[in-house]
Amino acid sequence: MTTTLITGANKGLGYESARRLIAAGHTVYAGSRDAERGRRAAERLGARMVLIDVTDEASVAAAAKTIEAGGGLDVLVNNAGIEGRTPDGGVAGAAEVTADMMRTLFETNVFGVVRVTHAFLPLLRRSTAPVVVNVSSALGSMARITAPGTPAYAYPGVAYPASKTAVNVITVQYAKAFPGMRINAVEPGYTATDLNGHTGTQTVEEGAEIIVRMAQVGPDGPTGGYFDAEGPLPW
Repeated sequence: MTTTLITGANKGLGYESARRLIAAGHTVYAGSRDAERGRRAAERLGARMVLIDVTDEASVAAAAKTIEAGGGLDVLVNNAGIEGRTPDGGVAGAAEVTADMMRTLFETNVFGVVRVTHAFLPLLRRSTAPVVVNVSSALGSMARITAPGTPAYAYPGVAYPASKTAVNVITVQYAKAFPGMRINAVEPGYTATDLNGHTGTQTVEEGAEIIVRMAQVGPDGPTGGYFDAEGPLPW
């Protein structure tokens, strides 16, 4: 039985990924920073709920102890993330972004990935087929955001793309350090979720496809890569 933790699993892409992986036979811990929302989501899914706030060291450590006591971990999906919009719902461009805005967003999107991965490494290293999936974005691709005429090029925000580029580098460096694990970054596509105020053009079913696929890679599967549903993406 494969045991999987998905952070931010009480809604959106995390919830749909949990649903699909449970259907595929995984035992899923649905991670949520809100206990009540997490409990309700886990009940609907048939998942195990675990309280985890990726920005809080003690919360992450407690979640790791809970999952260790439950038998260990095989797959980690670092899904929790924020876009960091301004109070009026806009995106902070180069003229508006501040260091505090960057810090808040990086605390979840970047430091959260490192904090959670570090805490669960001991459990993953005990697994016979450990997998880590880091949910990134095409906006993290330097090739995409520097290509005129593309949606990524047109995106004005600074903090979110920078955070996802950092996630991509983290993915590569962890994959090199732990060659026995399958560690990849994925781009779900522009999916309608709370993250973007449901302005996305894809359904969560479509967006979760690559997350679910990469969560199920075997020991001979790719590692240190960056993928969307169509295949590898340029860095």
